[in-house]
Amino acid sequence: MDIVINIKDSTAAGNVQAKPLTLKQIEDNKKLKKACADFEAILTYNLFKAMRKTIPAGGAINTIAGKDTFDMLMDQKVAEDLSKKNGGLGIQKILYNQLVIKANNNNGQ
Repeated sequence: MDIVINIKDSTAAGNVQAKPLTLKQIEDNKKLKKACADFEAILTYNLFKAMRKTIPAGGAINTIAGKDTFDMLMDQKVAEDLSKKNGGLGIQKILYNQLVIKANNNNGQ
């Protein structure tokens, strides 16, 4: 037996409609939200990686063994933490809103 919960969902035309969601749809929406956050973290990591390439090589610090690995791990952790706090950069929210509306509309048809 599915439990139905009503939520308000906006459509492209700006209308607000109450649509019942099953527990499966709610669980799918949670998974979608996590996927959007993960996507934003990967995007942010690639941004950090591209920015590091603009720093000129040279000096004593660049000759330290393992610096590249440390930089990679630090960039990944910072990107993940950034995407988890306060909604991240906002990309995940925009992506989630677009995808959840499309997914819920397609499930109802």
